[in-house]
Amino acid sequence: MRGHDSSVTSISIHGSGRYAITTSTDTAQLWDLDTFQRKRKLNVRQSVGIQKVFFLPLSNTILSCFKDNSVFAWEFDTLQCKYRLPTPVEGSALRYKAFAVTRDGRIFVAGGKSNQLHLWCLESKQLTRIIQMPAKVRAVRHLEFLPDSFDGGSSQVLGVLSQDNIMRFINIETCKLLFDIGSNEEGISTAAISPNGRYIASVMENGSLNLYSVQALTQEGNKPLPPTFKVVEDWSKCTSEANKLTTRVTSGRSKRPCKSKGSKIQTRLMKLHVNTSLENKENELPGGLNKKRLRALLKGFGEYPAKYRMFVWRSLLQLPENHLAFSSLIDKGTHSAFVNIQNEYPIKNRKLLRVLQRTLSALAHWSAIFAETPYIPLLAFPFVKLFQNNQLICFEAVATVVVNFCQHWFEYFPNPPVNVLGMMENVLAYHDKELLQHLIKYNVTSQVYAWPLLETLFSEVLTREEWLKVFDNIFSNHPSYFLMIIVAYIVCSRAPLLHCNQTADFEYFFHHRNNLDINVVIKEAYHLMEATPLDIHPQRMLDDFIPLTKGQYPVFNKYPKFIVDYQTQERERIRQDEIEYLRERQLAHELEVKAQEQKAEDEAWHRKQEILREAEEQRRKMLLEEEEKLAEQRQRLAAVKRELKVKELQLLDASRRRFLKYQQDQRQMELKRLNDEIMRKASMREQEIAATVQDVEVRWMELESQRQLFEQHLIKDQETVKKEMKEEVDAHRRKVDLEDHLVQRLMKIHREDKQKPQIVAEENLAQAEQKLLDTDWRLQALHKLRHDDQAREKRYEEIAKLLHDNRVKEAELLKAMREAEEKKWEEVIQKKAQLEEEQKAAAAADEHRKQFLEGRMNEALEVAEKLQREDGYFGEHIDNAVLLCGFWHEAFSS
Repeated sequence: MRGHDSSVTSISIHGSGRYAITTSTDTAQLWDLDTFQRKRKLNVRQSVGIQKVFFLPLSNTILSCFKDNSVFAWEFDTLQCKYRLPTPVEGSALRYKAFAVTRDGRIFVAGGKSNQLHLWCLESKQLTRIIQMPAKVRAVRHLEFLPDSFDGGSSQVLGVLSQDNIMRFINIETCKLLFDIGSNEEGISTAAISPNGRYIASVMENGSLNLYSVQALTQEGNKPLPPTFKVVEDWSKCTSEANKLTTRVTSGRSKRPCKSKGSKIQTRLMKLHVNTSLENKENELPGGLNKKRLRALLKGFGEYPAKYRMFVWRSLLQLPENHLAFSSLIDKGTHSAFVNIQNEYPIKNRKLLRVLQRTLSALAHWSAIFAETPYIPLLAFPFVKLFQNNQLICFEAVATVVVNFCQHWFEYFPNPPVNVLGMMENVLAYHDKELLQHLIKYNVTSQVYAWPLLETLFSEVLTREEWLKVFDNIFSNHPSYFLMIIVAYIVCSRAPLLHCNQTADFEYFFHHRNNLDINVVIKEAYHLMEATPLDIHPQRMLDDFIPLTKGQYPVFNKYPKFIVDYQTQERERIRQDEIEYLRERQLAHELEVKAQEQKAEDEAWHRKQEILREAEEQRRKMLLEEEEKLAEQRQRLAAVKRELKVKELQLLDASRRRFLKYQQDQRQMELKRLNDEIMRKASMREQEIAATVQDVEVRWMELESQRQLFEQHLIKDQETVKKEMKEEVDAHRRKVDLEDHLVQRLMKIHREDKQKPQIVAEENLAQAEQKLLDTDWRLQALHKLRHDDQAREKRYEEIAKLLHDNRVKEAELLKAMREAEEKKWEEVIQKKAQLEEEQKAAAAADEHRKQFLEGRMNEALEVAEKLQREDGYFGEHIDNAVLLCGFWHEAFSS
């Protein structure tokens, strides 16, 4: 059923079930469901747009609603327009977005970007009422009538889903708020009502599906009201027709029932009834689950039910579902570190690759360390594959794993976490010393037998079911259990590992699946958790599980920031170099393409000239052959004419003799006339023969003249072509010489303009950077003097030595700079006029740097004086520091 160019927004089925109307923003189409063929199509102008087209219940009328608030009714059989609803009264117009019709097809309700609802009577085609919702409602997303078995189809209760994700049910006659479902914390995404009106199904924003009993909701709302005191108001002052029609929705209850967690309508989730005693409060999880009971369930079955595993994981990890914070990370776009991730990880599933790229980009925007971590895609990929349909849950699951189960991983970045690997090595040494000695014997470190399992989260060595079972146990225990299960995997693999004696074999073993019972590994991990002494137990050095904070994600900065910043700068520099290289390669490729095109054009021109020359020779040969054939034909024509003349004379002579013989006696008088006639005819024949001969001669002369004229034209054309070719070749050669001369001149000018200012700028920049680095180093050394009380004397000696070395290097550097300056001054004298502006800019930069360094030196002196006041013991060393600062100032001034 094709035909829509944009997405289908609604489908309406006829009461008979035979026809359907599908609606998109630009068109609506009527389909025959028996043949699945399109019957009619409604097109509109792009500026108008369609909101919804649907069948009215219990009738053959089609109602079409457009974005300009116009509503038309059409006869289904003839597709003729029956009527159009009038434009709403002034002051009450709103942009219709949601529509609903009662089951009897009499009342039509429309709402949009306002807190007002328009009630239309389709029988009178008039706007009968305007209902004003509470002030909290700013826009209406969905409208649906609540049917009743005893109302005859004229439903009185209308469900209104607003922008705050709360669905309010009101009585359209009394304008009372009967009840509502949903809340700001658990908002409703969409809702549907059963045909008998007993149940309401709603899809919540967190992904759950809630089923409500209308009877229970109405019983809660129909509690007896307290006595009310009302004042009669004079509404005669409201002259506007819109105000006359407008009715405000008021609460139909004394007070809205409190929707705390304790009084929420019960949902059919697999909740375990837990004791709320004080000792079990720490085991309570979101969603009504209890961690202690989940562990008992896990211990009994070895894994969680596959049907509820994702729900259990989300409860165990206590994911906050920060939609706004995650949206802000996603809105930052793809991180530069993962733009070309498909080159490193060529995943066939494009959707999976896109989700992986977005998740990694969000992690990199959250904390810069993840943009530099090479194994973060390996760590995140299993969760991306599991939660690819919910990117928020996927990101928060990975972030929770990194924060809790990857503690202390990034302290030695970019190296592997040797502290965490040391913990596992200590546990392995305690429980299986023989295996550890075997690994040490063949130089197999923890970076070979433990780090591959850590950085891939077992995804390389386990199947999907085994991996899920392992992480059921990891998420249900302390973060140290993750390290224990890795040690358990190594211990349970001791038999094949003891037979390995090559490093490549060990590496292969920990990067590929092995024949190992995962249930045994899990039990061994629990045994290690209980049997490991407290002094080497990872639980002593790892923090307890801490979920992500609600609202905003926590700051993650447990890594050496200066290394990450340096790698980020290097990556940016490499990226810029790569862009420059690609640009130069593109220019070279374009030049090569142009050269190839020019070469092809030259070859084509030569081939064309050769073809023309061959064609000319061929035409000349054809002309010669035609001339020979023409001469032969002329000879044959003359011979034929002679034969014909001879035969004609013979026949005439014979006939003349017969005529004379038979007419000699009867027509003597006619004989003379006949003789005259014969003589006249003979003379005429002679004249004709002479004329024919002359015509043949004239024709031959014409052909000869045409041949000579054609040859002259050919010679002229050939000379013209040769002349044009020579002119074109000369012009092309002059153009090429001129372009080469201009290119060489431009290159020479570019080199001269670029080389000399660049050398001067580089020297000045090097001086400023060296002095800035020395000044920063001194500041850091002075700050550290205040904190290192026990090693000050030794550090002062090191600082003095470093300062002495720096002075030597600076003297050498100053000498080299002076030599370079003397050499450059000779060039500056020659190009003084050209470099005058650059020298002024360099002088301004030197003055700025001088002021900057003087400020830094003054700060250093102030810090030295402060330290001297605090502790007089170090006065002599501080005086040395002051003398060194003065030496620097004097050296820079000179």
